Order: sequence, then structure tokens, then C-alpha cells
Amino acid sequence: MHALIELYTGHPFWVWMAVAAVLLAIEMMTGTGYLLWPAGAAAVVALITPLRLGSPVEIAVFAGLTLVGTLVARRYWPNPLRPAGPDINDPHPRLVGSRGRAAGAFAAGHGRVFVDGKEWSAELEEGGELPSGAEVKVTGVLSGACLKVKAA
Repeated sequence: MHALIELYTGHPFWVWMAVAAVLLAIEMMTGTGYLLWPAGAAAVVALITPLRLGSPVEIAVFAGLTLVGTLVARRYWPNPLRPAGPDINDPHPRLVGSRGRAAGAFAAGHGRVFVDGKEWSAELEEGGELPSGAEVKVTGVLSGACLKVKAA
């Protein structure tokens, strides 16, 4: 521990650059974008170490820059883990607008429909009854694999 304190007091620039490099290396391995701003903050603190402000001030500057950088990035930088559009692997939203037929009679607004070559659980948009074989149009997707339909 004593050697670490001596290293920091003798070479604070290189300690902060090492912190920045480690954070950046972890960021490059994960690709999340979360450690990019702390790595940048550590590099900025390394640049202000010649002012000899002291370690408490440097840590406070690091924390402040990390906080501000992260908040600004969350507001204006797109999240790489959250896709911008709909999930292309989810087949359910593609069914909206499709037409099909009631696989059986609907009772109390619930039944099954045959859409896109598959049989799906469905609910009538307006509730009520629907005879077997009636044409339906998919208007939405409810939880799971249940479709919201209306008589076409």
C-alpha cells in the first residue's frame, strides 16, 4: 500500500492515465459504452495533475466529470445495446394488417384464428361473437402470442 501511495505522489499523471487505460480496455471488451466516460474523465484528470491540486480534488473532479459525461451521453448518445427500431427477430408485429380466418367460433370475444399459415390465439377488438370461418384482420399483438383481431 505504501508503494502505491509513493507511486501516486511521485507520478499522478501516469496513475490517472493507467486508470483511463484500464477503463478503456474494459470498455473495449464489453462494448457497452458505460465506461467510456469514466475513462475520458480519468484522462482529463491526468491532464490537470501538473496543477498539483491534490488527490481529494482530483478524485472530486474525476467523479464530477464522470457524472456529467454519463448523464450527457445518456441523453444524446444512442445506446448500442438497445436497437433503434423494432426487433427484427420478433415475428408478431409483422402480422399486424394481415388477414386470416377464424379457426373456430369466437365466444365472449375469445377464439382462435388461422393467419400466416399458423393458428393463433386471438381476441376480438370489440368483443362479442364471430362464426367459424369468418374473415378477420389482425389489428395488434397482445401479450405473448395472442393477436387482437377485428372482423374484416
